[in-house]
Amino acid sequence: MLRLKPLAAFALLASFGCQYSVAEDRQLSTELGPLNVHTVAEGLANPWAVAFLPDGQGYLVSERPGALRRVSAEGEVSEPLRGVPEVFAVSQGGLLDVVLSPEFAEDRLVYLSYAEAGDGAAGTAVGRGKLSADATALEGFEVIFRQQPKLSSGTHFGSRLVFDRDGHLFIALGDNNDRPTAQDLDKLQGKLVRIFPDGRIPDDNPFLSRDGARDEIWSYGHRNQQGAALNPWSGRLWTHEHGPRGGDEINIPEAGKNYGWPLATHGVNYSMLAIPEAKGKTLEGTEPPHHVWEKSPAISGMAFYDAERFPAWQHNLFIGALSGQALIRLQLDGDKIVHEERLLESLNARVRDVRQGPDGYIYVLTDAPKGQLLRLGLASE
Repeated sequence: MLRLKPLAAFALLASFGCQYSVAEDRQLSTELGPLNVHTVAEGLANPWAVAFLPDGQGYLVSERPGALRRVSAEGEVSEPLRGVPEVFAVSQGGLLDVVLSPEFAEDRLVYLSYAEAGDGAAGTAVGRGKLSADATALEGFEVIFRQQPKLSSGTHFGSRLVFDRDGHLFIALGDNNDRPTAQDLDKLQGKLVRIFPDGRIPDDNPFLSRDGARDEIWSYGHRNQQGAALNPWSGRLWTHEHGPRGGDEINIPEAGKNYGWPLATHGVNYSMLAIPEAKGKTLEGTEPPHHVWEKSPAISGMAFYDAERFPAWQHNLFIGALSGQALIRLQLDGDKIVHEERLLESLNARVRDVRQGPDGYIYVLTDAPKGQLLRLGLASE
């Protein structure tokens, strides 16, 4: 693999027509001072999620068409890792989230969510495999969860994976663009699911003893959840989801609660007509959103900031925006959102994922056929 200084790498790789190159750094203005934007890697095929390997070994990046790649600390992009499952790479489907096991130092397990075909349609699946010693393959990959039934023709798969402090794995799912199923407890569309890392179901899940309900369900009435993160101060899971035309929302899901979709929504259909099942913006017996955008930025990815590197970002929540082409910074007072700022708008890029790195920087992925992994930091800190 070539190892070149950024400017030399850009010129040489471009002359060979290579997919990967290195862009120049930028500095952008923000309310909190200049923001340095460093391009770690680019040329990634619609990257969806990034995970941080320990001890400076770089990053794992999922590409929606189906490849999982390792990006070195210097920005070198590997060949696709072997052992990744076949994915349903149609429309919004493909290889989606990637997270490391909380015990990665001992078990080297990597968890993936992805769209999986079957029964004439597709649904979200989650599996895990052991990262090989040379980081070129996932070994012994096994599926631990499948969304049932499979109902998607290519849209609304979700999905984000989050481990909580008690050893559970949360899976934030979409409704497969089949609205009524989000209210059906015998289906896994539009649900937040809680399982153990090996796929077993905890014995305190809220619907475990209810006839006709799926044991995996934690909460329901969700539309298309593409952001989830554990609040580092409260330990509670926050999720966010796409509304239809309007009504993107943040929730703090509680066990057994109904979050309304499609019975309650702040949005309308893309045709501008009302959602047929909707009975209003709120509905008795369902939970209102913790925060809502009446005009959808098309949110994706979520990261709380609790690192020491940039004190001005402490108690902030960062969320990507796809159609909004921005990184949204939300200032928190406890759980209350008290201020919003839009960053990176001048880049004209769809932000698919956002994570706080172990080094205290914020990392984002831009969603494009030649997407980028960017590192962000305040210049004044």
